[in-house]
Amino acid sequence: MNLQENLKMVGELTIQVFNENGDLKSATKVPNLVVTNGKNYIASRMVGTAATVLSHMAIGTGTSSPAIGDTNLGTEAYRSSITLTNPNGGNTIVSTATFGAGNGTGAITEAAIFNYGTYAASPTSGQYMLCRTTFPAVNKASGDSIAISWTVTVS
Repeated sequence: MNLQENLKMVGELTIQVFNENGDLKSATKVPNLVVTNGKNYIASRMVGTAATVLSHMAIGTGTSSPAIGDTNLGTEAYRSSITLTNPNGGNTIVSTATFGAGNGTGAITEAAIFNYGTYAASPTSGQYMLCRTTFPAVNKASGDSIAISWTVTVS
């Protein structure tokens, strides 16, 4: 008997930039890479050894392509807490975060999801980055805000 299972995780995020009046300036959709560190996090949660759930999203200005061994953004600009939902109780998790006026301004080119709230140059045991992506510059002026909705599907 040949039983085969191929567990796969894919993600996509929507980045919306709003001006100081709340008007939508731009919207961008991009795919992400679930990194090895993120897969390790999922396995640790399954056996109950990971202490914390996914809790933060970071944006940055780095431009290096995501790599499977990444544990941080290239150049982190700001980290914000996230809201996690599991629509319809299915195999999809949605993480949402808002980066308000004055937080993480400039040409934003990367984003990632973490289970800890403070940047660590060398993450320690129990600190994980789930996924990372890069994208063409999304310009965030000091009065702008960015809303990111990040969907990760396990199939």
